[in-house]
Amino acid sequence: MHESAAGGRPPRSTWLRNPAQAVVLAFALVIVLGTLLLMLPVASADGRSAPLTAALFTSTSAVCVTGLVVVDTASYWSDFGEVVILALIQVGGFGIMTFATLLGLLVWRRLGLRSRMTAATETKSLGLGEVGTVVKGVVLISVAFELVTAAALTLRFALAYDLPWGRAGYLGGFHAVSAFNNAGFALYPDSLVRFASDPWICLPIAGAVIAGGLGFPVWLELARRRRGPWSIHTRITLIATTGLFLAGAVLVTANEWDNPGTLGGLEPSARFLAGFFHGVMPRTAGFNSLDVAAMEEGTLLGTVVLMFIGGGSAGTAGGIKVTTFVLLFFAIYAEVRGERDVEAFQRRIGDRAVRQALAVALLGVAAVVGATFVLLVLTDLETGPVLFEAASAFGTVGLSTGITAALPTSAQLVLVGLMFLGRLGPITLVSALAMRERGHLHRLPEGRPIIG
Repeated sequence: MHESAAGGRPPRSTWLRNPAQAVVLAFALVIVLGTLLLMLPVASADGRSAPLTAALFTSTSAVCVTGLVVVDTASYWSDFGEVVILALIQVGGFGIMTFATLLGLLVWRRLGLRSRMTAATETKSLGLGEVGTVVKGVVLISVAFELVTAAALTLRFALAYDLPWGRAGYLGGFHAVSAFNNAGFALYPDSLVRFASDPWICLPIAGAVIAGGLGFPVWLELARRRRGPWSIHTRITLIATTGLFLAGAVLVTANEWDNPGTLGGLEPSARFLAGFFHGVMPRTAGFNSLDVAAMEEGTLLGTVVLMFIGGGSAGTAGGIKVTTFVLLFFAIYAEVRGERDVEAFQRRIGDRAVRQALAVALLGVAAVVGATFVLLVLTDLETGPVLFEAASAFGTVGLSTGITAALPTSAQLVLVGLMFLGRLGPITLVSALAMRERGHLHRLPEGRPIIG
């Protein structure tokens, strides 16, 4: 046993210094458990044990609330298998919202006194000793949105599609949980293409996706602070989310309006509905009411960007998060204007927050580009579909051009790793960086390399 130089006591465990690693281990164990359950003969529709790769891929996609699949969910898995997938989605979504918020509280506690006072004045929403409030709030928010969405979908399935109430309730509940947790798993082989013209199916699902993607801290603040200014985090999340939704809807509707493979075959009103729906889904739920493989190249590229950005922090959405994207935008804006400080909404953004945003974004780019390169080596596919699939996996979106199931096992395992990294990587990285913050008693002389 190693002993420290002072006191003779062993050094503190790395797991205690960085609890984010415990979160990673917990999610890995849940994925393993889900894989074992899905490999049981009772989990497959034909009564035979599912292959390890199919079970592992499905379990990872469910826990990481992604939605990419290598087998059709409705026809391949039995009722037991579908319930396992639903439970994994719920555990993954609930765990992400809870752990991300609690890690934020822990990081906040580790900050200096001045930083804590500033944070408390700014947010007025989360503080020390609120672990119970966080867990209870996440449960209440999740259950409330899922129940409302499930009720709306159940009524529609039963009344408009003449399904028995039991089947309608099952379909409504499954898709509600999948939507709020931004998972994108559907019990139809064409996802929601058959409902592209039905607003009573598409709009409740889109609303649940938006709600889950905003993040628990935003909902908690909206519930507590009905009057007065919102915190900078809430303002950034709401404004950026709205702007990106509109940008996505305009992108899809304008590019695909006359495309016979997507919007071109629908009535004008249905085109607007489907355009809005697909503007929401890259934020990050993998439902689709249009054939993604038939979309224009420009639409696919724009969707890749939206998937990479993702949704709100401490929510069920993936990506690098809208706050990261907005902070980098304000940093660029300040540099272009020659400003000394990065400012947003009458607040000065700390240098460390900007550096963390830059680290998350660049490492995300490296992950997507690196995975794309590996997939291109392992397959003979073109760059466009492979990049789309890699961005979808990293952003835990689940939209697909249809190549996932046809990929070799080695390539599917690359996507498994990318889904896990995309789901937990940003949370782990930011918390680790924040908790490693330490001051120095000296500063080196400033250097100025030539830029550009």
